[in-house]
Amino acid sequence: MSDFDFDLFVIGAGSGGVRASRVAASHGARVAVAEEYKVGGTCVIRGCVPKKLLVYGAHFAEDLKDARRFGWDVPETTFDWPTLRDNVIGEVARLEGLYQQTLDNNKVTTFHERATIAGPHEVRLASGKTVTAKYILIATGAWPQVPDVPGAEHGITSNEVFHLEKMPKRVAIFGGGYIANEFAGIFHEFSCQVTLILRGDQILRGYDEQIRDRLLQISMTKGIQFRFNAPLERIEKQEDGTLKLFVKGSDPIETDLVLFATGRNPKIDGLGLENAGVTVEKGAIKVDEYNRTNVESIYAVGDVTNRVQLTPVAIREGHAFADTVFGNNPRTIDYAAIPSAVFSNPPIGAVGMTEGEARNKLGSVKVYTSDFRPMKFTLAGRNERSLYKLVCNGDTGQVVGIHMISPDAPEILQAAAIAVKAGLTKADFDATVALHPSMAEELVLMR
Repeated sequence: MSDFDFDLFVIGAGSGGVRASRVAASHGARVAVAEEYKVGGTCVIRGCVPKKLLVYGAHFAEDLKDARRFGWDVPETTFDWPTLRDNVIGEVARLEGLYQQTLDNNKVTTFHERATIAGPHEVRLASGKTVTAKYILIATGAWPQVPDVPGAEHGITSNEVFHLEKMPKRVAIFGGGYIANEFAGIFHEFSCQVTLILRGDQILRGYDEQIRDRLLQISMTKGIQFRFNAPLERIEKQEDGTLKLFVKGSDPIETDLVLFATGRNPKIDGLGLENAGVTVEKGAIKVDEYNRTNVESIYAVGDVTNRVQLTPVAIREGHAFADTVFGNNPRTIDYAAIPSAVFSNPPIGAVGMTEGEARNKLGSVKVYTSDFRPMKFTLAGRNERSLYKLVCNGDTGQVVGIHMISPDAPEILQAAAIAVKAGLTKADFDATVALHPSMAEELVLMR
């Protein structure tokens, strides 16, 4: 028997922590995990899963209108926010139960309380109990960033947005990243007046310029308002409960709800990293390619390391950690060509290099685009256009980037991402027979 209480103690039962716990246990390790809130982490409890359910709910606003053009007698409709909210909360609770069941079935001990690091092999629980482990894995994720301005306490973050008592008439969203644009689309379809307020001059930094410009154009056409180069100065609550926002270089904005979507920081505050001498760099836990910190017995995976803040990446890192430490199979993660999506309205899918990145790195680049109106929209009488883009190495023809904005773009991109990862060429796309009639066929019809 080991001198330690457990072979592995995981702090944080999100996607990365649960995967690491399950796989380590399958390798024969005695595993414990501590979670201070709910099992499932950001993605399941307050992130991508409930958000995607809201996206589905929001799309019915346009679908019901379009249905009339397709012959359906759709009466006047109304939206009831509490119904969707409560059903989403119920689904989240069901998923939380499944995650807990996974831990239980793999004989992982769960502590439903906060845990902090007391030393290289020691974890202190909120109850006062100290537990020892041969290895400690930190998987506490990230937390929404809130601007340090007067009145910031009157705003909410994506953590709280799923629990609103009622749907506001006016929403002001600070930020220009994927969370901001996703909730802009959601609130707009729920008949809110939406204003996006950005410190800088562009949305979705890091995405291809043509794609993000198309989203901006479509969003403005739908009625979403934008204020660029407008840093927040303060928020004042009015006597009637509404909020007044003061931003630099612009008129004040009156609204009913303020949502901060200005990024997420690794959740390390009060974690006790200093008790074991764990190195922190730029606000994140520093790890090597095997997810190990500078302390031999302590590892970290997921958003807390601030490498790539995506759930599937945290899952892969957690799995690789468990295989490396407990499965006698050292593995690292390949971070190249990771597909990503923005569930805006319409959604974006992207993998590989943008056109700008490719020109900087490769020099010789060929770009192919397809700018089209989906068949469904022609009969529905909507003028919204989709855009697909292939970025290719000009010398070899290898497809090094695919960027899409259209209905179902993320669903199509997952398969297309395989082609980028495999290093296929434009000729390989051209040689593939089109699947007609579909939006996806545009990927193989660009000439």
